[in-house]
Amino acid sequence: MIGIAGGSGSGKSTVADALASSLPDGAVATLRHDSYYRDRPDLSIEERNGVNYDHPEALETALLVEHLQHLKAGNPIEVPVYDFKTHRRGETTERLEPAPVIIVEGILVFVDEQLRRELDVKIFVDTESDIRAIRRIRRDMRKRGRDFEAVRKQYYATVRPMHLQFVEPSKRTADLIIPEGGENRVAIEVLVARLRAAAVES
Repeated sequence: MIGIAGGSGSGKSTVADALASSLPDGAVATLRHDSYYRDRPDLSIEERNGVNYDHPEALETALLVEHLQHLKAGNPIEVPVYDFKTHRRGETTERLEPAPVIIVEGILVFVDEQLRRELDVKIFVDTESDIRAIRRIRRDMRKRGRDFEAVRKQYYATVRPMHLQFVEPSKRTADLIIPEGGENRVAIEVLVARLRAAAVES
């Protein structure tokens, strides 16, 4: 069980994808913490837009922990499908089969103690704040249908404060810290070698 955490836009997904693509087919399964945002059908779209999605309470982490335990036991799981434009879970889920290596990725992966206990290796992707901010703006505008002003307001209202309160302190729990995320080829190559050995042993 490999946990990958770091600030929004740090390159977590790039690292996770690089590790996964370097392993044989069927050797790795990847879970995104973002898939476990709570569904809030009781709120209007305006109210959902105002939720602090960078706070740990916005995520149903207990369900993620339960799913990891199922995967460890060799059982498949049904992963929620979350729509970032409507801030709702879809009616369908995605089936994920167990694998020798499980990667769990998200900004708050190391904040919850129960989740940390499920992880064998904890990797923190450490990238400068200005680079992270630019990446987040680009992602949210291109992939999540948001305009610049909305992204800017969210960054200063919740993203930056929650990073300082939760994400940055969680770095102390990491086993490994990778500077510059997906650009750090040396670190990724070392991790790939270790994960390949783990996959073979399994």
